Amino acid sequence: MKGIKRTVFTGTATAIITPFTQDGIDWDAYGRLLDYQLEGGIDAIVAAGTTGEGSTLTDREFEDLIIFSKKRISGRVPLIAGSGSNNTAHAIERTQTACRAGADAVLLVTPYYNKTTQRGLVASFSAIADASDVPCILYNVPSRTGLNMLPETLSVLADHEKIAAVKESCGSLSQVAKAMLLCGDRLDIYSGNDDQTVPILSLGGRGLISVVANILPRETGDLCRRFFAGDVKGAAAIQLKLLNLMNQLMIETNPIPAKAACAALGFGENRLRLPLVEMEEGNRQKLLALMKEQHLEVQG
Repeated sequence: MKGIKRTVFTGTATAIITPFTQDGIDWDAYGRLLDYQLEGGIDAIVAAGTTGEGSTLTDREFEDLIIFSKKRISGRVPLIAGSGSNNTAHAIERTQTACRAGADAVLLVTPYYNKTTQRGLVASFSAIADASDVPCILYNVPSRTGLNMLPETLSVLADHEKIAAVKESCGSLSQVAKAMLLCGDRLDIYSGNDDQTVPILSLGGRGLISVVANILPRETGDLCRRFFAGDVKGAAAIQLKLLNLMNQLMIETNPIPAKAACAALGFGENRLRLPLVEMEEGNRQKLLALMKEQHLEVQG
């Protein structure tokens, strides 16, 4: 289907962490973190994505997480489920589970390890989208997957009626600009990197899927709100103010720093699932210092 499609969200979505205990998901901490996001005026929630350690969740945990999130959010903002996988069949299963559990959209990462060709990307994403009842947001993050989805490939996929957007974390503004040119109104583009938000919005981006929003939902949301209200200078000022914090949240593999930051705010334990391990203490202390500079009340 060609033409303008329904936009999943405009503004800032939080790529939310999943707090863990030794025995599973910490539902109390996760619920409080969701409330914190909603109270901060966030525009959407992405659950079970990269930041949510979705690839380490069992299928039962994944389903329970989406059901819990849907109930807690209660229709106030869209819920996006990270249902992608390097196994297309498993991605289809998780996408269908997410649809049944109430997700408003799904986020589909490019295949990793058994990375495919550009033609394979079209075939894989088309198969998943065919099985989905909700809009699909593609996710291009070559630094993690070793596979870069090219603008020409996005242009082909943009014709699928269920493929609504892409989270672009390629790191190249030139590539994002080319994707904008080729896809036009057929595909929304979201910044997948906090530190590139204003440049991508200036090219026509629809918003941001953010890690920083875990700890600063209001400020991160205000960045997009200011931009869309015409206050580009104000939006840029917020990005620059948060730049050191954005960089420190990526000093080790995401979500290692984000989990440490949320734990310091009282949202669960600083516990990750292997192969991820806790943040180096020196890096954590630098992170906590930067959080204090943003007037966050940290523990530890």
